[in-house]
Amino acid sequence: MIVSPILIAAIGGMICERAGVVNIALEGLMSFGAMTAAITHVLLEPKIGFSIPVALFFAALSGGLFSLIHAFASVTLKADQVVSGTGINLLSNGVNVFVCQLLFRMDRSASYMNGMPLGIFKIYPTLWIALAILAASWFMLYKCPGGLRLRAAGEHPQALAAAGVNVIKIRYIAIVISGLLAGLAGACVVLTQDIQFSVNVINGKGFIALAAVSFGRWLPLGVLGASFLFGFSSSLAVNVFNIKSLDFIPSEIFNMLPYLITLLTLVIFSGKEHAPRAVGQPYDISSN
Repeated sequence: MIVSPILIAAIGGMICERAGVVNIALEGLMSFGAMTAAITHVLLEPKIGFSIPVALFFAALSGGLFSLIHAFASVTLKADQVVSGTGINLLSNGVNVFVCQLLFRMDRSASYMNGMPLGIFKIYPTLWIALAILAASWFMLYKCPGGLRLRAAGEHPQALAAAGVNVIKIRYIAIVISGLLAGLAGACVVLTQDIQFSVNVINGKGFIALAAVSFGRWLPLGVLGASFLFGFSSSLAVNVFNIKSLDFIPSEIFNMLPYLITLLTLVIFSGKEHAPRAVGQPYDISSN
């Protein structure tokens, strides 16, 4: 199900931006997670019967570890957050191909025998994972003291620091959470929609998740609705080939459909006035 990985990654992006850090790196972090999940599953599938949960765990871990690069560059070094995230996206392509060449002597992973099985109502368990993460994120943001601090880090970081809270620590935590979720989202893609990892397996889903954050007004329920919209458009682009009456339309048109819908909805509905006030702005401790 295409909606689930988009929603999981979008929740991570929402948490990160709520803390004041733009995470353009969602695409690359999803790719790291997808590679890690596929390799783990390929190597463990013949040996143990629970290789998929292990693959999901290590995929999330890899996303969290690589997100530390973005955290160090954007928070500690106060580098441009967009440039830092773009660098991770570019890094993911090179690292993933290099690792696959080392292990499998090709630019992709070996194929595994079985992906994630369908669960209740013929729905992948990833949907329930995504909804559980959504509920947990809402509870954390609005019902826990830590959520209040995280939101304050993206709105008034100087005021938060004046209250004795470590803004840098809050932003680091938010970025790592975002990386963990992005890595998990990448694993959900490769284990449900493919039989091996390749450099094109994510194919823009990280950027769609980033757009869902903006279109969803940085709110959990808004992100849920946006993810379903973009996920539906992506699913439509895949399944429309089965409609014989539309055979005369070039396939490239359908491939463009998810991205066109994403751009149109952002142009029509999104607005900067809904974004956290300090998002994208480096926090300078010396200014307090």
